[in-house]
Amino acid sequence: MRSVTPPNTAQADMVSLPEPFLGWFATRGWQPRAHQLELLAKAEAGLSTLLIAPTGAGKTLAGFLPALVDLARRGKPRPGTIWPGVHTLYVSPLKALAVDIARNLGMPISDMDLPVKIETRTGDTPASRRQRQKLNPPDILLTTPEQVALLLSHKDADRFFADLRYVIFDELHSLVTSKRGQLLALGLARLRALRPSLQTIGLSATVAEPDELRRWLVAQAPDRRPMAELITVSGGAKPEITILKSVERVPWSGHSARYALPEVYEAIRAHRTTLVFVNTRSQAELIFQALWTLNEDSLPIALHHGSLDVGQRRRVEAAMAQNALRAVVATSTLDLGIDWGDVDLVVHVGSPKGASRLAQRIGRANHRMDEPSKAILVPANRFEVMECQAALDANYLGAQDTPPIGRGALDVLCQHILGMACSAPFHADALFAEVTSAAPYQDLPRETFDRCVHFVAHGGYALASYERYARIRHGKDGRWRIAHPSVAQQYRLNAGTIIEAPELAVRLTRPGAGGKARGGRVLGKIEEVFLEQLTWGDTFLFAGKVLRFEGIRENECYVSNADTRDARVPAYMGGKFPTTTYLSAQVRAMLADPARWHRLPEQVSEWLGYQKLKSVVPGADDMLVETFPRGDRFYMVAYPFEGRLAHQTLCMLLTRRLERARARPLGFVASDYAISIWGLRDMGAMIADRSLSLTELFAQDMLGDDLEAWLDESFVFKRTFRHCALIAGLIDKRHPGKEKSGRQVTVSTDLVYDVLRSHEPDHILLQATRNDARAGYLDVGRVNDLLSRIEGRIVHKRLDRISPLAVPVMLEIGKEPVISAETDDALLAEKAAATEDLVREAMGEDMVGGTDAAGD
Repeated sequence: MRSVTPPNTAQADMVSLPEPFLGWFATRGWQPRAHQLELLAKAEAGLSTLLIAPTGAGKTLAGFLPALVDLARRGKPRPGTIWPGVHTLYVSPLKALAVDIARNLGMPISDMDLPVKIETRTGDTPASRRQRQKLNPPDILLTTPEQVALLLSHKDADRFFADLRYVIFDELHSLVTSKRGQLLALGLARLRALRPSLQTIGLSATVAEPDELRRWLVAQAPDRRPMAELITVSGGAKPEITILKSVERVPWSGHSARYALPEVYEAIRAHRTTLVFVNTRSQAELIFQALWTLNEDSLPIALHHGSLDVGQRRRVEAAMAQNALRAVVATSTLDLGIDWGDVDLVVHVGSPKGASRLAQRIGRANHRMDEPSKAILVPANRFEVMECQAALDANYLGAQDTPPIGRGALDVLCQHILGMACSAPFHADALFAEVTSAAPYQDLPRETFDRCVHFVAHGGYALASYERYARIRHGKDGRWRIAHPSVAQQYRLNAGTIIEAPELAVRLTRPGAGGKARGGRVLGKIEEVFLEQLTWGDTFLFAGKVLRFEGIRENECYVSNADTRDARVPAYMGGKFPTTTYLSAQVRAMLADPARWHRLPEQVSEWLGYQKLKSVVPGADDMLVETFPRGDRFYMVAYPFEGRLAHQTLCMLLTRRLERARARPLGFVASDYAISIWGLRDMGAMIADRSLSLTELFAQDMLGDDLEAWLDESFVFKRTFRHCALIAGLIDKRHPGKEKSGRQVTVSTDLVYDVLRSHEPDHILLQATRNDARAGYLDVGRVNDLLSRIEGRIVHKRLDRISPLAVPVMLEIGKEPVISAETDDALLAEKAAATEDLVREAMGEDMVGGTDAAGD
């Protein structure tokens, strides 16, 4: 494994590396690095430790050295005996990373003939091997968070983990910020309860708040917040990052970056192996197909993302390890810690949306500490040029924008409570103490914990009369136990927190059908995350039609033909990652400082210059609001730079307020950078005559009654509830020998949701749903921060025409999802002509030539 190149050898106050390890290093001309020995010393002293080090610094070998040394010291079991359980548990966020580590770790184990058996256990592991591992555990088990939860739910968990000494968490920074990480934290709390002497080792890239990870690794207490030891490795070669300077015009909007793919292909040709990272699976499919169209040299180019068959993914990974591929187009499935052969270039298509994500992904090239990683950023549109430049600057400054560790979710806690009952009966007091030793749940009130236990017991008082929801019962001995053995079987079939975002079929029905809609022709499918934010009567563009939203029944969206040409909420197709708060602030600062524009491509700096000439360039902490007429509509465009989710929530609330102000809004569109709202009244004139106040329009109190009223009318809560119900185990997707369809799951959860809303509005799952909706789908916290930031700092510019800065968001109006690779030439020509008209209006005749269309 590439982790121990010739190093800094300062070894004062550190343990000596025993044989055969010293000999193994020496035969390769290597010496152990100082941080590897320091981590070994802390482990030998019984301390849990967090190691933060750059790519290629030997984190993986450092993490495993304590286990390998201890196993070598223990020796082989006597003939006819086996050790009682797993000695070291390694937890990875990715299946591919666990497989890669098994391959790389096997080399030193084999070379030194260590008495160590190492195996992987993921969702791809055959059932027969998983069963054999329970009976005859390996010394080192490489696994994922879901498998940890499953192993702990078995009655023999105590025996399986009887010999456990170390738990190694790789890429810890990416594990802890999601519900997967919260379930894993609860699993770690149970492992500590089983083995109080357990030691943890966290391996992480540089993070903004390392103390959060240090607390996560060790047991927390009500009156103190202990932390693991910390080892930080500085240095490493600075990466070589460039932004593609394309000879083509950078599109005004869009996310496909098709304009740059010929140049991306040339970069692939010029390097040994290239990883092409994108942000979504659909982007991966489209870019892979486009590169194959350009592939006149028949270079071996592969595709890798989570929806592909496991066999295909493993073949791609094996080919990468053998240096048999020239390029792989991948999503986040390959962006963590993996050491794939001779990758010498990373191409990132689109903005990485965060400084930390960029650092993680470019580290896949030249996976060595002393050699620079090489990366090319390919912005998909003009705003992304600034975003990529900001990410590049942040990387060179070493800035980090990893998200904080949030409070533990209640649906995850409910799943864990049931899993522990499947393993063995429990006393509520003991389990509460165990749960609150996990960092995400350290401040959990006892009353909330008891509500979760009672939910697992009978579903809540509104559901208590239904036997199917009675999963645990309280015994005379004061302990909670499962009500029937089938409960444990159901739990193991449905454990985990990953819920795939489904698509809904869009079915055309008669106008005004509303909740009674049924039948009709299916027009296609749209992502549920978009449809769930609509309310009855909203219009949107899809399949070449302006459609009116009639409602959602079961797993279908019903629409009717709208008698208007205005699409109230145009469908948005693009990156799924929100731009981080840090990166958004850097883009605002760059936009506000003309002295920095010279670093941008000429076409982009020229565009910003025209904005300064024809309108206003907002200050770093200001928010510009422009109003102008176009055609028979009046537009208001604002530039919050807070990400798509926050902007969509903001637009939903603003249109409600504009309706009350009688501005007669007709629709809106939101991008990562700006929002545009249009209507029948001149909003600029209303602001001028003070019949519309921007201060009142953007006041923070919109997050009170306006937010609650919109949520009550929308489908956000119902769809979020479905996810919470699946995670909490209220609804099972899988049953022995069969699996519920998305339609069946939706019917089940919708019925339960309606019952609880009517009869138990304070139900624990409705509380979990509200928390999730605010933090996830709506990004309410970020909207609140925005409204606070711009208070007293809104700059209004009334214009007689569209401004240059407004062109990208205006081009988003009327977009529909790309549903196939085949696009009608006439449609493309019409799109290009519309773009030229918009640019000519905003910037003048001399700026029209050579402009690309919207991009997608």
